[in-house]
Amino acid sequence: MQGDDSMNPTEQQVLAAADVLIDAFARHDREAYFAAFAPEASFVFHHVDTPLRSREAYERRWREWERDDGFTVLGCESRERAVQLVGEGTAIFTHAVRTRLRTRAGEDQLDERETIVFARAGRHWLAIHEHLSPASAPAA
Repeated sequence: MQGDDSMNPTEQQVLAAADVLIDAFARHDREAYFAAFAPEASFVFHHVDTPLRSREAYERRWREWERDDGFTVLGCESRERAVQLVGEGTAIFTHAVRTRLRTRAGEDQLDERETIVFARAGRHWLAIHEHLSPASAPAA
């Protein structure tokens, strides 16, 4: 859903930055994925027991998953996307995300909610915080 006509140009820039990040993740392109984050970015994941306080800390964890578990992202689908601008230099991107991945245990599909905070860095937007939560179960 890139380039939604109802969004202003700044919101479209943030959405484009989110698309670059999501696309790199979906291709398991570690270099491009981590380039979308500022070095000081922080990460909170429901499946990790402690916050990761820097991009470097997350990169180390990612490499551990690859080495120890055979972790590979097979695909990623982003839906229910929204961009909220906070002042001139900060934006909050939220979406529902469905990730297909493979580990030595087999293939899995995860349905989660994600918030990514972006900050303007010159003419670009870099992610400075990512929070991933399990998707809530639909009401019965």
